[in-house]
Amino acid sequence: MVRYGLMILALIFSMITKAQQLHPGFDILEYQEMLRINAHIYGIDSNGRSPIPAPESSRLIYQSPEVGLNNQYELWIKDTHTAVFCTRGSIDNNVSWLANLYAAMVPAIGQLEIDTNFVVDYKLSNDSNAAVHVGYLISTAFLSRDMLPKIDSLYRAGIKDILIVGHSQGGGISYLLTAYFYQLQDAGSLPKDIRFKTYCSAAPKPGNLYFAYEYEHRTFEWAFQVVNPSDWVPQVPFTVQKHLDLPSRNPIIPIAATIKKQGLKKRITFKMLKNPSEKTVSNYQKILGKQVSKMVRAHLPNFKEPEYFPSNDYVRTGAHIILKPDSAYFSRFNEKTDDGMMLHHSLPSYYQLALKLKPQPAN
Repeated sequence: MVRYGLMILALIFSMITKAQQLHPGFDILEYQEMLRINAHIYGIDSNGRSPIPAPESSRLIYQSPEVGLNNQYELWIKDTHTAVFCTRGSIDNNVSWLANLYAAMVPAIGQLEIDTNFVVDYKLSNDSNAAVHVGYLISTAFLSRDMLPKIDSLYRAGIKDILIVGHSQGGGISYLLTAYFYQLQDAGSLPKDIRFKTYCSAAPKPGNLYFAYEYEHRTFEWAFQVVNPSDWVPQVPFTVQKHLDLPSRNPIIPIAATIKKQGLKKRITFKMLKNPSEKTVSNYQKILGKQVSKMVRAHLPNFKEPEYFPSNDYVRTGAHIILKPDSAYFSRFNEKTDDGMMLHHSLPSYYQLALKLKPQPAN
């Protein structure tokens, strides 16, 4: 494992150009390099079924300790002028998977009490109706605490272009890191001339529609979710929509207000439409909220369970880039000979598909 102190960072960064080089839009060569970096943090080498070579234009500067729910990230310098914060996804360990399983929603604006000396006032959206995945929020709190001093050092060294990347759970966390850093810029806690660009690869859904609306508006042309359609992970957590997830001006609210005055058939019909989704959300909060929070406290004993947002309306978020499998792909990643549940979610499968995309000419 490679670890360098800030003195080494300063020495290296003193030779780095101050010119910003990141450009808007999806860049396939950039994404391929991000997959190579992801393979490094996962420990995948060229001995696998689909070789993933070492990063071609990036140098590893720092590897964080494991924090929170076994979260970790690496800091790379790409092409001498761009920083890359790569967040590791799930590893084969129960604590790491708690970040995925703790899938109740919490408001995107609030406070998280993780430890007696670690209370986070967070803001990931300006919309009070926005809500996010609580497990990934805990991971974001731990990782950002270590990342922010590095961002300050990068900025003082002249680096103002930052890529935020992650595969799988790492992509889910990268959504929230991106939203958090933008809010810190708005608050004046991060310089406004830092340019963030995000590649969420094979990521689960990070929050509800109101979170997605603002995230997509804010990151237009600068954030992407890359998906293999045969991969099941981008379809979780499961989505359950209630009538209360709709905007306040909708036809359901007036009906709900007058339903008691309606006949028996109409009252029964309304309850048949309304009650199942509400019960399902309630059950999800009990299982994926309250029950999993007890497991989280076994690892973080001073964690205070937050109040959950009354919704499970998870949606796909960000500009989607679809890596369409073909017959050559399915001959290598063959469901008849490989029954692994991560067959189409693996980094090798994404890397093979990404190699088939051709760079687009610059405008």
